[in-house]
Amino acid sequence: MAGRRRWSTEEILDAAAELLRTSDAESFSVRKLAAALGTDSSSLYRHFRSKTELLRAVADRILLAAMDGHRPEGDWKQRVTALALRVREAFGQQPQLAAVWGRYASSGTGSRLVMEEVLQALRASGLPDEEVPARYHRLAVLIAALVASEAGVGAVTPEEHEQGVELFRVAVLGADPARFPALAHFARDVRPLGADRRAAFEEILAAQLAQIEAAIRAGAPANQ
Repeated sequence: MAGRRRWSTEEILDAAAELLRTSDAESFSVRKLAAALGTDSSSLYRHFRSKTELLRAVADRILLAAMDGHRPEGDWKQRVTALALRVREAFGQQPQLAAVWGRYASSGTGSRLVMEEVLQALRASGLPDEEVPARYHRLAVLIAALVASEAGVGAVTPEEHEQGVELFRVAVLGADPARFPALAHFARDVRPLGADRRAAFEEILAAQLAQIEAAIRAGAPANQ
């Protein structure tokens, strides 16, 4: 009787990424992945010691794909912006994995490539070396939060989106002016969270980069 097929690490990661397209990190399990592959969990644990380690590896492949063919161009702000947009686009194609990246982080090659580019860009900005790690951390938190937030919106179904828009309209246009005067005043101009996501992403990132640039000019330390 033939034994069960042995799956390679890359094949396991491919299957995990596919499973995560239709589920999230909470409902994902090694048992479900093993069932999808027609094997048992113990065979997968030979490749990954835990669910968390597996999820980190899947998310890291998104970062690796984002960095594929990347060539730094422009000044330091352009480099950081270009990198952030590449990461945003990569996770936009698999939005369920954005939350995985934000929650579990990664120490793989993709993560190191992203870190290296941001750190190099910050050094090129003129920041003193002792200020670079703190500024890097703030940028990393911001980019991860923006990517995860946008991906969360992008992961909803068209039906869920329409429901959300309708609930937003009811909440805003139906607000009692006596209790919510500002909301009533701006009701026809306030937009749902999912609107103009790309512009909001770039504007928030640009504001953070401008803050760093101002701090460089003023010679202020990162904790001020």
